Amino acid sequence: MKTFPASQLIINADGSAFHLHLKPEFLADKIILVGDQDRVNMVASFFDEGSIECDVQSREFHTITGKFQGKRISCISTGIGTDNCDIVMNEIDALANIDFATRQEKAVKRHLDIVRVGTSGAMQEDIPLGTFLVSQKSIGFDGVLAFYKDRDKIADLGFEKAFVDFVGYPKKAAVPYVVAADPELVDRIAKDDMTRGCTIAANGFYGPQGRVLRVDLAVPDINEKITDFRYEGQRVTNYEMEGSCIAGLALHMGHRAMTVCCIIAQRKVEAANTDYKPRIKELVKTVLERI
Repeated sequence: MKTFPASQLIINADGSAFHLHLKPEFLADKIILVGDQDRVNMVASFFDEGSIECDVQSREFHTITGKFQGKRISCISTGIGTDNCDIVMNEIDALANIDFATRQEKAVKRHLDIVRVGTSGAMQEDIPLGTFLVSQKSIGFDGVLAFYKDRDKIADLGFEKAFVDFVGYPKKAAVPYVVAADPELVDRIAKDDMTRGCTIAANGFYGPQGRVLRVDLAVPDINEKITDFRYEGQRVTNYEMEGSCIAGLALHMGHRAMTVCCIIAQRKVEAANTDYKPRIKELVKTVLERI
């Protein structure tokens, strides 16, 4: 079995993971990831009375573990971006599958169910504000997965090439990768009352999502091209900023992962809903019931 030196796996003096400050015994097998650290408290407000085991915060990483209708669940905030999700995914996998006392990989692996709950902007006119949209596939603009071995083995290479060619993707940018969410978890969460689609995880909020302020874009009409793109009956439905890294690393690590977002902006008709919190609470409760 692998042994991990201190330079590779940093463990705090109290036996917790370096960034999350979470100890192995407080990580549940069912995990909800949210971007906003304050949203962790909202998720935990649904937990069974008296069931909270831990409430730990370090920087943007906030974790509460408790029970919902008897199910043990950890809610963890990632902050914004796939770079943060690289930290979170590696540390929760370490908490699950590395013995922190011996620094050795465990012989028997834990397989986690990981659902990211977030907000998103739709790219198609027929997806209204307030829609709950499940990402069956994630298109990563971030390049994180390229730093890990066998990136191509878990990616949809045909989709990637067709997408890059069609939209005229900037040649000096990281090549987008396309990864699938866990199909069983998608069916369990989406059932028959959520929209399913292909989601871009952008590595920024402005230029990488086609927004223009004072600096012009390398591909000025990129969003129009993205909206028009089709591959084997699939289309790009929405933008967010974390799902690709979560889905990709979960595939590498042997976990089940997916992203579901509430649509709070309509990029095609330039509409937005800033009063979306009640709808997010409804989505959170639904995910808690189905995870």
